[in-house]
Amino acid sequence: MEEPEFEDEPTWTLLSKRDVHRGYAVLSEHEVRLPNGEVTLYEVDESYTCGVAVFGLTGAGHVRLAREFRYPVGRWIYDLPGGGADIDEDPADAARREYEEETGLRPVDLTHLHTFYQNPGRSSAPVHLYFCRSVVAGTAVTDDPQEVVRTVEMPLPELDERIVSGEIIDPALLISRLIAAQKGYLPTTS
Repeated sequence: MEEPEFEDEPTWTLLSKRDVHRGYAVLSEHEVRLPNGEVTLYEVDESYTCGVAVFGLTGAGHVRLAREFRYPVGRWIYDLPGGGADIDEDPADAARREYEEETGLRPVDLTHLHTFYQNPGRSSAPVHLYFCRSVVAGTAVTDDPQEVVRTVEMPLPELDERIVSGEIIDPALLISRLIAAQKGYLPTTS
């Protein structure tokens, strides 16, 4: 598909930036010049360089999911095993590490599915999605008290039902399901 050409699409110019909060989350304030010449401040989430998530299937064709309490939405949700890459860590290596830490299994055949930006209006961090059908035993890591992960194996038809009902809210899981079907790794509906 060819991108339509747009002439003279103006951009913003970064003049300066400073951290306004640095903790688990990093929030920076950017001073920018807008195309009309006006100077303004714009807050950017710079908490991580990139995110990763793995859509893993079991030998029985079930989807291996994480179930975690997500404080901002106030409930337990299903999502994909994943997390943030360390500085200078290859996204595929981060995906393998995160999957093993959360499930106790190490992916053998990791295939890149898609890269998207979860909130391009406030963050430049991409989220790299991977697909996996084969794993070997690994070691789960349970040393973060804020991260209690329960591994769940769910039949694909049940996942699809939960997507349709609106129970599945994690964007990485929703996008991975769609892209995996589009690429022929999964049926479009089960």
